Amino acid sequence: MPAAIERIVIVGGGTAGWMAAALIARVLGDQVRTTLVESEEIGIIGVGEATIPPIQHVNATLGIDEAAFLRETKATIKLAIRFDDWGAPGESYFHTFGAAGRGIAFCPFHHFWHRARAEGIDAHYWDFDLNYLCARAGRFAPIQSGDPAWSLPYAYHFDSSLYGQFLRRYSEARGVTRVEGMVSAVERDGERGDVTSLVLRDGRRVEGDLFVDCSGARGLLIQQQLNVGYEDWGHWLPCDRAIAVPSERFAETAPYTQSIARTAGWQWRIPLQHRNGNGLVYSSRHLSDDQAAALLLDNIGSPALADPRVIRFRTGRARRQWHHNVVAVGLSSGFLEPLESTSIYLIQSAIVRLLHFFPTAGGLDPLMVAEYNRHSQVEYETVRDFIILHYHATRRDDSAFWRDLRDMVVPERLAAKIALFRAGGVLTQDPLDIFLEPSWVQVLLGQGIVPAARHPLADGVDARQLAEQLRELAAAKREPLAKMPRHDDFLRACGGIA
Repeated sequence: MPAAIERIVIVGGGTAGWMAAALIARVLGDQVRTTLVESEEIGIIGVGEATIPPIQHVNATLGIDEAAFLRETKATIKLAIRFDDWGAPGESYFHTFGAAGRGIAFCPFHHFWHRARAEGIDAHYWDFDLNYLCARAGRFAPIQSGDPAWSLPYAYHFDSSLYGQFLRRYSEARGVTRVEGMVSAVERDGERGDVTSLVLRDGRRVEGDLFVDCSGARGLLIQQQLNVGYEDWGHWLPCDRAIAVPSERFAETAPYTQSIARTAGWQWRIPLQHRNGNGLVYSSRHLSDDQAAALLLDNIGSPALADPRVIRFRTGRARRQWHHNVVAVGLSSGFLEPLESTSIYLIQSAIVRLLHFFPTAGGLDPLMVAEYNRHSQVEYETVRDFIILHYHATRRDDSAFWRDLRDMVVPERLAAKIALFRAGGVLTQDPLDIFLEPSWVQVLLGQGIVPAARHPLADGVDARQLAEQLRELAAAKREPLAKMPRHDDFLRACGGIA
């Protein structure tokens, strides 16, 4: 019988490697010996500076104090993403972490909004979303309330290099051993094919029972050694490059990410305490690197702090994220552009999934490995479809890039989801889809897809009653704002912003 897993070796540092180390150390403790191998010669891409609310589960599991986290990673609060020019040039909408209004059983709020719209009642959908109201007002404070109308889910923007250092300190304090060195060879068991050890350039050997590949897009173990293959999604998501540059922070720090559609891709703006993170995701078939750099530098809004750097990528996923005794985490497992800030979440999810399916005393179980891979595949595909929605649900006609995406044949699951919502405002929650109904509604409505019909329960009150109920609900949603500090004042109270 195979031996129990006692030695875990993580290949690569950065956010993926050190998050894996921190969670493994916290959850498994001294049941395993964890070693992380990395080299300072290898740079870190570090574009994933925006997150989604599940990052709070990581911090809670690790027992991290939020104020210390905000200070040490130069973090800011994220309530939403503002999308500019995606549906059509000149249009904007927010995808928030909250939910608009208050629905009833069998009838979500957007059906009542649809009825109000038909009745000519002045009701902006996002005016019933507390996250949106706080984002627009530039205010934030955590809310402790049992009233779901005052729910205020949030995430963070942070400096990914500082976050990696933060997690490294955490991990090493809990027994994780860091080994500095470049991997020059990989040794495998001749019978089973499992990886047995890493050979470093100076001849040292690092042995393990389970290897976590956080080596980035090169996939040192999962691809170069195990050759699991790669499923390319470039026909749906043709952007294949990003160009990134930091710039001086603005006088006021917005509590949201900004995504601005451009002629052949989109620009991000991420506010941190000490700088802004900026980038342009684009298709090299439609835009040269020089053109992309010029476009980005002309639109960052504050002086650049470094030269732009180009990052090449291929959208898709490893055909197996766990093969033999190697689990791919981070860019080695796949890449989806950071349009909805899912990069760090996918790292987190992969590690949590590994801990959930962690091998028993009997060693690796093929059934567990297969189920891990099934969950990984479905999760990647559902995130992929949500990102495709933004490109496909557009009325832009100003470039071949946008016309091609508007007219393309999308994955069957996504096509069915759009058709169902367009017909009657109905959405079904797919298992393992991290984006819930409020997220889908905001992007669909925000980009101009309004249902042709609504649920009959939305017609259960007369127009006058509906208008009054909506006025009361909007007032209730606005009520917490008067007691909230400005976002920057909240950060200062935590010891941040010099």
